[in-house]
Amino acid sequence: MRVRHVSVSSLISNAVTQDRDSEADKRAHHNALERKRRDHIKDSFHSLRDSVPALQGEKASRAQILDKATEYIQYMRRKNHTHQQDIDDLKRQNALLEQQVRALEKVKGSAQLQAGYASSDSSLYTNPKGSAVSAFDGGSDSSSESDAEEPPNRKKLRVEAS
Repeated sequence: MRVRHVSVSSLISNAVTQDRDSEADKRAHHNALERKRRDHIKDSFHSLRDSVPALQGEKASRAQILDKATEYIQYMRRKNHTHQQDIDDLKRQNALLEQQVRALEKVKGSAQLQAGYASSDSSLYTNPKGSAVSAFDGGSDSSSESDAEEPPNRKKLRVEAS
């Protein structure tokens, strides 16, 4: 077996060359990552520009894009707030109307009840299905007291908490 002698200077030279290659690789990798980051920011600004109606299809600087986007967001917040107030007003109006409907149905039911007493000798009569019904039912087959308060065909109002 032959022993090969390597000079210290060649070892140092190889190490320096490898260090330079390693540094160049690191720099190239870092540059690629930085380029990718800048491209992402650029694409995000283009997307933001296209989302703002006043800037769609126009060229604009990044500062202009941010200014117009801020204005648009503030405008949309005000608009949403106004719409929410309108929704709340409509919910209150619906609740009042539902209350009025229930009151009118109650008055109607008691008027029908009084008319039934005036024209009938007994509190029971036979409905078209052949079963005995109390005049107090308002003419329904149901024995549930809640049905007399609210007709079955009416939709329930769904109120969401805000």
